[in-house]
Amino acid sequence: MSAPLAGKFQDHYAVLDIDPKADSEEIQAAYAKLAQRYHPNNSATGDAEKFEAVNLAYEVLSDAELRSGFDKIKGVGQDQGAPKFTGVDFFEALGREALLRVALLCVLYDRRKLKPLAPSISVRHLETILDSTSDELTSVLWYLKQRNLVRSDDKSSLHITVDGMDFVESKKPTADEVMRFIKPDAIAGAKPAAPVAPPVTPPAANAETESVRSVLNRVLARA
Repeated sequence: MSAPLAGKFQDHYAVLDIDPKADSEEIQAAYAKLAQRYHPNNSATGDAEKFEAVNLAYEVLSDAELRSGFDKIKGVGQDQGAPKFTGVDFFEALGREALLRVALLCVLYDRRKLKPLAPSISVRHLETILDSTSDELTSVLWYLKQRNLVRSDDKSSLHITVDGMDFVESKKPTADEVMRFIKPDAIAGAKPAAPVAPPVTPPAANAETESVRSVLNRVLARA
């Protein structure tokens, strides 16, 4: 990773002009706009120093682990007052996170098999595949990187390691355990739900009564 400019602390959120709660799509959009504006080849607005700052900000904020570390330094999301234990929710989340790790590894393993020459998936694309919160995904990625089960490439996208593949094979996860975390639209060959035909509304009872009455009146008129 590039060193901060002039050895000074750089507020990556301020550089990209985004909120600290911005998601990956907002980060990508801000980076694309500013990188084009400050690119040295842009004769009108090019600025090499600002371009480097924008690249560094994107490099940090697009990587879940680096962003988490930066947020701690900056104090983003820190609780006011004394820290507290979440209680029963912690134990309920414990099992879910363990399964989510395996689900993420299965996604990357599948990608490795299907695209051996391009096995990486960006965090943004993982967010569209996995049914999880941003905090859950950040925690899972931290764990998997610490265990060397996944790695980031030079574009901050993720790919599974040999250790990660061995981990999946040793766990032998079932389809039910993994598919609960996969969004329906992210499954290959998934078909959109067929449109539901609107219910047919039966004729109103009073309309039917009026029809019978008119027929009787015509019959009596002819008598």
